[in-house]
Amino acid sequence: MNIERVEARGRVIAVHWIDGTTSFYPNLFLRDNDQKGFHPQTGERQFDLLCVPLDLTAEAVTLDGDAVHIDWRGDHDRTTLAADWLYNHRPGVRAADPADIAAEIWEADLHIPKVSISDLSDDHVFFEWLCNTKRHGLSVVTGLEDNEEAGVALGERIGFLRRTNFGLTFRVETIPDPNNLAYTSHALPLHTDLPNQEMPPGYQFLHCVRNGAEGGESVFADAYMIAEKVRRKDAEAFRLLTSIPIPYRFHDRQYDIRVHRPMVSVDERDRVFDVRYSAHLMDSFDIPDTVMADYYAAYRRFMAETRDPTNIITFKMKPGEMVVFDNRRILHGRTAFDPMTGHRLLKGFYVDRGEFDSRIRMLARQT
Repeated sequence: MNIERVEARGRVIAVHWIDGTTSFYPNLFLRDNDQKGFHPQTGERQFDLLCVPLDLTAEAVTLDGDAVHIDWRGDHDRTTLAADWLYNHRPGVRAADPADIAAEIWEADLHIPKVSISDLSDDHVFFEWLCNTKRHGLSVVTGLEDNEEAGVALGERIGFLRRTNFGLTFRVETIPDPNNLAYTSHALPLHTDLPNQEMPPGYQFLHCVRNGAEGGESVFADAYMIAEKVRRKDAEAFRLLTSIPIPYRFHDRQYDIRVHRPMVSVDERDRVFDVRYSAHLMDSFDIPDTVMADYYAAYRRFMAETRDPTNIITFKMKPGEMVVFDNRRILHGRTAFDPMTGHRLLKGFYVDRGEFDSRIRMLARQT
């Protein structure tokens, strides 16, 4: 976008664009973003904002082609910023972000995105898969080799694996002395993993290595959709779920990890972005008695939506398949199974949202 003219207006610089719009840039913002104040190799800011006065003003501002020059009063320095930079950093306008992909919330009729592990060797396919997984919160990768480590390489191609108290990776199967319901053959109601953590893991990867037992179907639901249904049907229930912190706790012989957080969180654009839902990791509510009954009603309304078949997808994973889903959005669970009829083994690990988004941005530079 070309600049028509510029002018100093006290504590701001007005940039008049050729399309007739005007952007107003606070002086401190422009001085703080002087490109001379950044390290040439790392790109990190080195400028000390406290070295200029809060009421910094411009001595002169001039337009030279596609660059704006600002001479600061008392600073004895000149800031030069390109028109492109100014346009891309207009106050109040978010910078373009390839990873800012709007969620498409879904019900039971979702056709889960699927892709073969062999096709993901192509960076373009890999990029599209990452974007689709973020958009829907859920996808299935097929064709993995018959070994427990076959899925780990895909996670490491995205970024660092997230270590938790269950380790860097974990095996989901029945064990004699379980410290988690996942390690039994019982049904697992829909939930998110590790809501007791200060920051629950982002994306979860579950590779089906064996699934010969009777039962053990995987169950998924979109908690964003469920939260929006609660909001639409009962605004007060939604307010309680998003505003009242409740206790979550995991404890065994080695760990006691607790946190208080709202069950549902919304961002500055009022969009649901984080859900912590796990009936077996919610501790006894310690909220005031004046809101306890109303909170239970709101909690039950959310829980009832997780039992509604219109919100739920159920299928039995096959060996060589891996589900990938946003653990802070997608609820997952399973039906009960009979361990005497066959071996059921899933290999799991986590990759945080930040790593996932970073890989999307890096691939966007190439596509």
